[in-house]
Amino acid sequence: MAANSYILSFKKGDVNGDYIEDSVYLIGQRSSDSPYNTNITLVVQDGRTSQLYTIPLKTNQAYQPRLFLGDFTGNGVNDILISMDSGGSGGFGYYYIYSFLNNIPQLIFDYERFDAQSYIYKVIYRDNYKVEIINDSLELSFIIDLSNRSPQYLAEIYNEDGTLKEPLEGSVSGLNQLYPIDFDGDGVYEIEAVQRIIGRYNADELGIIETPLKWNTMKFDLFFDNQAVSVMGQPKNA
Repeated sequence: MAANSYILSFKKGDVNGDYIEDSVYLIGQRSSDSPYNTNITLVVQDGRTSQLYTIPLKTNQAYQPRLFLGDFTGNGVNDILISMDSGGSGGFGYYYIYSFLNNIPQLIFDYERFDAQSYIYKVIYRDNYKVEIINDSLELSFIIDLSNRSPQYLAEIYNEDGTLKEPLEGSVSGLNQLYPIDFDGDGVYEIEAVQRIIGRYNADELGIIETPLKWNTMKFDLFFDNQAVSVMGQPKNA
């Protein structure tokens, strides 16, 4: 470990399947005047032999790196969830899940792969203060009602009769958050992927898409066969 390296996060648990607790670390470097971390590396110390295993991370610079240990694959052995924050205005997160069964690291979730291979969305403003979010990949449609937004906000987009002033589309961001959740209480964790629905500009958040995912032998697949869209409350108009 380099002289200016720090332990950024630490957890104990059996991750190699020998029923003996192992030590799991995120190690990295940071300056004294910034919470930004660089050269972030996953290190596992075998609890039985004390041997160290070092796993470099493709994305290794971020804020607030943290660890979570839990069984995501259903084999009764803890996997390793690594979460990091980008710190940018988009609120993106960097997430990896590793299996370490038999001291062999296997990347089973990669946030970049999720962003590249997940769903194809359209975000289309409609007349009468509506926005339609279409997931072309799953053939799902969601409607967000904008009618409780401020008159000033609506006047920039709609005519007085509720028709659009011009065609307008938004977008869905890449992965923002990833949460471990045991939805069905069986001791095996699923994951909840959260993405922002963006309107005319990045700060114009219309809602979030929540995608539950469950390990299916080789990869994480959609759980419950559906997604959900949530919206933030707005100040009640007088």
